[in-house]
Amino acid sequence: MKKVLMQKIHENILKWYNENGRKSLPWRILHDEYKKYAKADDLEKLKNIDIAYAVYVSEIMLQQTQVKSVLQNYYFQFLAKFPSLKALSMVSEDEVLKAWQGLGYYTRARNIHKCAKICTQEFNVKLPSDINELQKLPGIGEYTAGAIACFGFLQAKSFVDANIKRVLSRFYSLQNPNSKLLTQKAKEFLNYDNAFDHNQALLDIGALVCLPKNAKCEICPLKDFCSGKNEYEKFHVSKKIQYKNTILKILIVQKNEQFLLIKSQEKLYFNLYNFLEYKNQKKAKFIGEFKHSYTKYKINAKVYFLKDDDFEDLQAKAFAYKELEYITLSKLALKAFELFKKSDYAF
Repeated sequence: MKKVLMQKIHENILKWYNENGRKSLPWRILHDEYKKYAKADDLEKLKNIDIAYAVYVSEIMLQQTQVKSVLQNYYFQFLAKFPSLKALSMVSEDEVLKAWQGLGYYTRARNIHKCAKICTQEFNVKLPSDINELQKLPGIGEYTAGAIACFGFLQAKSFVDANIKRVLSRFYSLQNPNSKLLTQKAKEFLNYDNAFDHNQALLDIGALVCLPKNAKCEICPLKDFCSGKNEYEKFHVSKKIQYKNTILKILIVQKNEQFLLIKSQEKLYFNLYNFLEYKNQKKAKFIGEFKHSYTKYKINAKVYFLKDDDFEDLQAKAFAYKELEYITLSKLALKAFELFKKSDYAF
């Protein structure tokens, strides 16, 4: 594409971003729009936070999770508790998992903790600025490394997420492009003079304008140059997830005024606490059910309650109600316990 034409495209993108973009993204942590999500004490602690670290945490949290949920319940709290890689590296994995509780996909939390320890030992307690070194760290792939390099270290780097993939696929009329081709196109398309705003703009165009369905081509800054605008649905093929429906039966046991839980050793909930499995215990009472989804599973969870001072399970540990605040429960366990607290059997 000719240099003059690309320059005009870049101008259109930045003009649109200046007028319509979401400029107050999570790592701009002191922006007025985001102060409403944070406590004053937390904001005070974050005044001198390393921006690359703040970007890194936001990018990991935003994987598989909506922005609003991250901002309202986790981002500021996590950074206030662990304001640096050094602080994060000095705590136990259990403490990190507790701070992550409810956010799901706990491998992300374990990788953040591992990453902090590696950076402490090998990179003088900072994230490396080199994009190749970033990709060697646990949990950091090509996209996340590019985002950290660009937004955290202000490098002119391109990257491709789902939104940018959709924009580029339609712009260049690419059907089912592979990762290598998209990476190449992203580099060709990059505004090297202002990569930060350019990448922010592409993310926003994908999220707000170049939608999977009902794309708003008439207001898109790329409408005069996009080769796929008239048949945009052709260049977005979403893979339908084949969910597996399963029933899970959960047993909440209260013994001597304490609750019995098991610390999981399975990969999915490793080191998280769960309630026991219901196995047709005769005295148990059904208290309700809820829906839960995880990756490719759609779970119908049925919850039972048993109060029995003689109940035995050699793997279970007993916790008083107040102690539950200090251990990390899986999201399934949290939902089950919320159901219990609303039942007739609660305290």
